Amino acid sequence: MENSTELVFILDRSGSMAGLEADTIGGYNAMLEKQRAVPGEARVTTVLFDNQYELLHDRIDLRAVAPITEKEYFVRGSTALLDAVGSTIEKIGNAQKRTAKPYRADKVIFIIITDGMENASHTFDYTKVKAMVECQKQEFGWEFIFLGANIDAVEVAGRFGVAPNRAQSYHADGAGTRLNYEVTAETVACFRETGAVPQAWNLEIEKDYRKRGKKNK
Repeated sequence: MENSTELVFILDRSGSMAGLEADTIGGYNAMLEKQRAVPGEARVTTVLFDNQYELLHDRIDLRAVAPITEKEYFVRGSTALLDAVGSTIEKIGNAQKRTAKPYRADKVIFIIITDGMENASHTFDYTKVKAMVECQKQEFGWEFIFLGANIDAVEVAGRFGVAPNRAQSYHADGAGTRLNYEVTAETVACFRETGAVPQAWNLEIEKDYRKRGKKNK
C-alpha cells in the first residue's frame, strides 16, 4: 500500500529500567501523538520485553492506539533481547508475506531500545537474528534502529545485523530517555514521509551522550 508504514517498537521493560517508567510512558505517548500529524497510513506494533515477551499492540492502526499507562508499562525480570527481536521479525515478516501486495506496507521500521546486555534469550541467538535482520534489510528494505544504554550500542547492534550508522548509545536516565523518544519521533516521521532515515538522525543523542560523559551515572 503506497505511503503505508509498519512501525515496530521493541521496548525494554526489564528491572534495570526501574525509575524510568514515567519518562518512557510519556515519551512513547508523545512520539505516537506526533505521528498522527504525519501524512500516510501506519500500523503500530509494540513489544515489551524482559525475560518474557508481551505483544502490547498487534499492528493496530496508528489512529486507534490508546496511550499507554503504568498498567501496561512496568518493569520486571531480565533481558531477553534476541528473543524479542527475532520473534517480532518473524511476526511482521509473516504479516507482510500473507498480505496481498496492494495492501502491504511499503515501508517497515524497527525501533529497538534497551538499557542492558542480552542475558535471557532461549529461542534466538545472535547468529540467527543477524541473518534475519540482514535478509529483511537486503530483500525488502526494512530499517532497524538500535538505542542502547550501559553497553557499546554499535558493537552490540552489529552482532545482530544492525549497521553502525543505525545504532546509538544513550544515558539511561530521565533526560536521556526523553531525548530518545523526541529523536525517534522525528526520525520515524521523516522515514514515513521520505522512505529514508535522516543521515544525522542520532546527532542530538550523540551530543548529549558525549556532553554528559560516556559512562552512565
